[in-house]
Amino acid sequence: MGKPKHKRQANQLYAQITQAASPELAALTAPASPRELPKMKKFRFQLLHQWLVTRLEPCRVADVGGGKGLLTYLLRQSGWDATVIDPVEQPLPAKFKDLRTNRQVHIAAAERVPRINQGFRPGMAEGFDLLVAMHAHGCNIQLVSAAAQYRRDLVLLPCCVIDEPILPPPGMHWIHWLVDYLLEQGFTVEPFRLNFKGQNIGLYARQKA
Repeated sequence: MGKPKHKRQANQLYAQITQAASPELAALTAPASPRELPKMKKFRFQLLHQWLVTRLEPCRVADVGGGKGLLTYLLRQSGWDATVIDPVEQPLPAKFKDLRTNRQVHIAAAERVPRINQGFRPGMAEGFDLLVAMHAHGCNIQLVSAAAQYRRDLVLLPCCVIDEPILPPPGMHWIHWLVDYLLEQGFTVEPFRLNFKGQNIGLYARQKA
């Protein structure tokens, strides 16, 4: 996404998704210039953690497809009750960069976070308030269905459409289609972007009051 063409395409996609989710929101979030994200960072878990703790109140979080568990670790350090749901058990990373201090922070080898070493199943949503999934291949439709069934909120950063049970029609971008699908399921959708390389468009889907 570092090339000007790719940045332009990403900006266009984000504008389309925001317009689809809420024309009013699109007017408020339209970038003032093409340089909306001039420096792409690679610290995606730290950036998502910042977004969550800035925007939402602490709650029970399912970190679906959370891998090594850095997001869960950061959320728990901030007072959230977070749990990784991932079929592949992995240790926490040995270190990470604290974006506030710009310093490396080491994680003790004995440190652990709560994990469910299984693939996500819809019934798991009942034990959480918020379902979070960053680039969780094949889980997005399942997460939407589970959140709708148990009236939970969602934060998705969808990547590719691999292994999803429903495919968008030809010519329609997967994320744009997913916004429409969330709206059909009765959610209010707020798109957002994080400043990291790769697919950095997120969807905050809330239950309507």
